[in-house]
Amino acid sequence: MSEPERSGGGAAFDVERVVCRETELGQGGVRAFTIGGGDWPLRGFVVRAGAQLRAYVNRCPHAGHPLNLLPERFFTPDGALILCSSHGALFDKLSGYCLAGPCAGRSLTPVPLTLRGGFVLIADDVDIAALAETAG
Repeated sequence: MSEPERSGGGAAFDVERVVCRETELGQGGVRAFTIGGGDWPLRGFVVRAGAQLRAYVNRCPHAGHPLNLLPERFFTPDGALILCSSHGALFDKLSGYCLAGPCAGRSLTPVPLTLRGGFVLIADDVDIAALAETAG
């Protein structure tokens, strides 16, 4: 998965695609987001791993439910890996690949990002409704 594209600070963007301000993630941070409306909005989360950002659909490939049982609780206690709170599956932050647990060898669904003017956004070429439907 590639690093999010960075665009100029003055570029206009679709506010419906805004996930958060980049500064809200801090070092090693995570933030859940919901984008879109209707019965099946896109529910995901964005993580910072060092200087890199990644986003994934908030859905365990094993059981199909959200990874976090509590708000913003996506990591192992040491913050090194993404954790499915229900069944203990462990995922790499940069690739979304499941390293251990009932879905070992599978991966989280990535959500392409772009950065504009200090904001983290879902990339322009992502069909949010289709991605949400696929994840649902």
